[in-house]
Amino acid sequence: MLDRVHPWGRALSRQLASEVVARVATEKWELDAYYRIRRAIFAEEQGVFEASDVDEHDAHATPIVATSQIAGMPDEVVGVVRIYETEPGTWYGGRLGVCCEYRRRGAVGAALIVTACSTAHAWGCRRFFATVQARNVRYFEHHHFRALETISVRGREHALMQADLEAFPPCARALALAEARRVA
Repeated sequence: MLDRVHPWGRALSRQLASEVVARVATEKWELDAYYRIRRAIFAEEQGVFEASDVDEHDAHATPIVATSQIAGMPDEVVGVVRIYETEPGTWYGGRLGVCCEYRRRGAVGAALIVTACSTAHAWGCRRFFATVQARNVRYFEHHHFRALETISVRGREHALMQADLEAFPPCARALALAEARRVA
């Protein structure tokens, strides 16, 4: 009922959370949102894919989500990225996307990049690469990546970029998760 009441004659504008936390997605609601956001950005908004951006890497990729926080609790997924190992010590990050209302804040993409690189580093990464859309190369350069070469992905210009892992120390939370997975 309260959402229908407009005491000032108009609907209240949506408020964005000021805190965002990125972590490995483990809960069903996070994973559902992870795939929904990827589809919304890469298929519907950008038209890079027709219906789904899921590929062979998703079978073994680790999904990472950024969640907005309300009163210290996760509210909704507002950004996504995946990481995967192609050979021992060589990792890739990809499908980084941020919900449009959070894009100008800057913190969501940064949180996803740091969590992706630090998690992979904790899991034995010695080289971390990303294929980055040409328009986002400068953003990644500001986050300790360097462009190696220009490549084409689905007919669109991208840069193959490599992270400076010295800037991304192994994440303690990822070390604990890796230990828990090893024991299980």
